[in-house]
Amino acid sequence: MELTIQASFLPHDDPEAALAFYRDLLGFEVRNDVGYEGMRWITVGPVGQPATSIVLEPPAADPGVTSEERRTITEMMAKGSYAGILMSTHDLDGVFDRLQASGAEVVQEPMQQQYGVRDCAVRDPAGNLIRISELR
Repeated sequence: MELTIQASFLPHDDPEAALAFYRDLLGFEVRNDVGYEGMRWITVGPVGQPATSIVLEPPAADPGVTSEERRTITEMMAKGSYAGILMSTHDLDGVFDRLQASGAEVVQEPMQQQYGVRDCAVRDPAGNLIRISELR
């Protein structure tokens, strides 16, 4: 059996801030931008990697989510504990410097981890944890 990851989903609460972060800062291309009933789903992905995408979605668009669950999601997003993703790059220091200069919330500067990777961590505008590891 062969499986690949086509898309991951991350919540956003401000589509323009999400575009500024993923498109303008990280350089991802916008592959789809769909609005429905005042909500927006924005699909982005790294240039040259058309099979891998991130769908930035409204955090509580599912009609089965209760008002209490929506409040919990909003609180978790504000704390940065709701969602995250791991990315990688050959130029960790360059990517980190660009993120830091943009004013992105730094969680961890580049460092060597005990488990063998060198990485850093920031939060996107919605509070999602973005860990970036260095490819060797």
